[in-house]
Amino acid sequence: MPEEKPLEFVVMVGSLRRGSFNAAVARALPALAPDGVAITPLPSVGEFPLYNADVQEKGFPLIVTEVGEAIRKSNGVIIVTPEYNYSIPGVLKNAIDWLSRLPNQPFKGKPVALQSASPGLYGGVRAQLHLRQCFVFLDARAFTRPEVIIPQVNAKIDPKTGELTDLATRGFIADQLKAFAAFARR
Repeated sequence: MPEEKPLEFVVMVGSLRRGSFNAAVARALPALAPDGVAITPLPSVGEFPLYNADVQEKGFPLIVTEVGEAIRKSNGVIIVTPEYNYSIPGVLKNAIDWLSRLPNQPFKGKPVALQSASPGLYGGVRAQLHLRQCFVFLDARAFTRPEVIIPQVNAKIDPKTGELTDLATRGFIADQLKAFAAFARR
């Protein structure tokens, strides 16, 4: 059986909070990835200026072009995000809006996996639903199963170290990453 080619995924976090649960989940991903899969964080979505067509007309900000190029070079994107007001955090939507306007739009045809975590009982599922709508329009290859929706995440992360400690959660994230790798190879 031929060896499968290595994959490189990038991860974007939809939260700016220093103690973000979603950032903690994203930091855990490289250790949970299957063999042959590397996962690299993208710069913070907080580094993107607010989208403004007047700014775009003068030229794309460097952060936008750099992140767009990193996405294009990757084999897939993982977005880890909280849910704000039943939807996508504004900073994440802003980054997606900027990236979607680049020439050779980087999400087109790109495998995208979604993960969300929340202290609440729904785990950010509504943010994922809205993100799926965005990525349908952007012609991305949305990965839908298995899902990673982490409710009551505050009980699954060590408050002192910020490490994702819940074994069941680590297990189903690892399962998603393995399935996402297979999806990206198709």
